[in-house]
Amino acid sequence: MTTTRIFLTGVLGAIAMFVWVSIAHMALPLGEAGVQNTMNDDALLTALKSTVNDKPGLYIYPSMGLGPDATHAQRNEAMKSYEATLEKNPSGFFIYHPAGARPMKMGKYLTIEFVTELCEALLAVWLLAQTRIVTGGGRVGFVTAAGILAAIATNVSYWNWWGFPGNYTGAYIFIQVVGFFLVGVVAAIMFRKVTA
Repeated sequence: MTTTRIFLTGVLGAIAMFVWVSIAHMALPLGEAGVQNTMNDDALLTALKSTVNDKPGLYIYPSMGLGPDATHAQRNEAMKSYEATLEKNPSGFFIYHPAGARPMKMGKYLTIEFVTELCEALLAVWLLAQTRIVTGGGRVGFVTAAGILAAIATNVSYWNWWGFPGNYTGAYIFIQVVGFFLVGVVAAIMFRKVTA
């Protein structure tokens, strides 16, 4: 298997994946599964700004009442009462960006998305090239299995630990698995004359 064939297959696979992900997000409801809009944004935005002092970051609520320099022992002690706090209060997390800190630059975001999918496709195709799988179905299955690994690696953990909605989790797993399946189809076509 030549490096050029592996690279070309990865690029074509990434294009197929990117097109699919774009369709899933723009033409199908998959990209919005489990995502809801807030109500009364003015009050919410005012509360957010004052709560985090307009500082960007990933925040969890309710807090454990600890400062950033809390020791491991202090964290363990706070965890003892945190379960009771969760029983009485809503909980979750949010990502906060101050006004103007993250403008909508679609070109930039789409470029990063494509480069990410290019890296995924190149790695999957490179791994496939290290095997002795010679059938088209085997090649598609191998790359799809790699996609299943990638899809569950973060999505299931986010559902389990952070409480991401089940329909969001399922939709994003599906999007990723189909994307890798398409890379596998491209690889099966591009490698069809390669027997070892």
